[in-house]
Amino acid sequence: MSTQARYKKSDWQDWKWQLKNSINTIEQLEDITGIELEKDEKEELKETVDQFPLSITPYYLSLIDVKDFRDDPVYKQAIPGVHELVIEKGDMEDPLSEDSDSPVPGITHRYPDRVLFHISNVCSMYCRHCTRKRKVGDVDHIPNKDILLEGIAYIKEHPQVRDVLLSGGDPLMLDDDYLDWVLTQIRAIPHVEVIRIGTRMPVVLPYRITDELVDMIKKHHPVWINTHFNHPKEFTNASKRALAKLADGGIPLGNQSVLLAGVNDCPRIMKKLVHTLVKNRVRPYYLYQCDLSEGLTHFRTPVGKGIEIMESLIGHTSGFAVPTYVIDAPGGGGKIPVMPNYIVSWSTNKVVLRNYEGVITTYKEPDSYESIFCDRKCNDCKLPLKLDEGQEFEAVGVTKLLSDYDKSISLIPEDNARHQLRESYEDNE
Repeated sequence: MSTQARYKKSDWQDWKWQLKNSINTIEQLEDITGIELEKDEKEELKETVDQFPLSITPYYLSLIDVKDFRDDPVYKQAIPGVHELVIEKGDMEDPLSEDSDSPVPGITHRYPDRVLFHISNVCSMYCRHCTRKRKVGDVDHIPNKDILLEGIAYIKEHPQVRDVLLSGGDPLMLDDDYLDWVLTQIRAIPHVEVIRIGTRMPVVLPYRITDELVDMIKKHHPVWINTHFNHPKEFTNASKRALAKLADGGIPLGNQSVLLAGVNDCPRIMKKLVHTLVKNRVRPYYLYQCDLSEGLTHFRTPVGKGIEIMESLIGHTSGFAVPTYVIDAPGGGGKIPVMPNYIVSWSTNKVVLRNYEGVITTYKEPDSYESIFCDRKCNDCKLPLKLDEGQEFEAVGVTKLLSDYDKSISLIPEDNARHQLRESYEDNE
């Protein structure tokens, strides 16, 4: 008997029923699916669950091919493995230094004009490859209004923040009224232009996407939603209906996949995935290199595998179906795009390029660009471009070096030995 056949249809399509009946133990997994694990393996898996909890919705569990479960992409993403307890050299509890860039509870402020707002630490399904394993699974931890108001106050106090990304856990674990309150508070902040929601509900619990939820979100436009499909098998009639509800509600949809060994590290799988996404009005946004979180070594691929996949997409399919392949830099450096090298060579007036077929071609640059050369003196610019609503904030990084109002000529690493020696000379004078 299939997993779904055990239950009434009215229960099965009730997202709260799905949460209430989530599978949280290895015994439940075996009982419901009929999968039989060896005794020693079960004991090892229980050790994993003690450290990294198991939670999977009956819906997502039903997608597992029980006859070939060990190679099933859904099983690998949802069911614990003993490899999660293996901590390799280089693994980190918080590889992206989100806690270090958190000025108040719930807020991560890394990029100049946007913040990440953690409004939930619980999910309907705990992904085994989660980069926030240190947080996700906190028992019943959805922050109360007092905690969230601290984050909202921070956003109000920083007018450079124009984009707020609601994340977690999964923000859609909040009920409609509570989420409506959060969105209302943020939308009332004049300088916030865009609100984004990161959720995996369309993948693991599509019944959460109700007409009532969509109607509520529509009140707060512009709201964008990014979801997290990793494999074509995760598309079902239910997930497609959920995506259609969101798209019909005028909500722009994006997808963030993670490159996972044994799950989707194949050009054919990834091409099928991006084609299925765009067919369902979802733009492939990012393809992430798997982070250096503890216990994820078995999921990581070489970066070369990601480059190979990008080679199979760029030029071989529509440009809007090609995600940006990124490495989220350890230590909080942010997302770094990585792609095949298409520039073969470069001279003073020519660029030599190759295309996806391997054809080598040249692009001739202008002999003179002096007549419209940008001197970076924006206040004196004569170009017919009026930025009446523009505001300028202190630049950082390379943008700082390009500006005309800051006299910096170099960015010096803090531990640069030559400059430390120079400072010691100055101290002795």
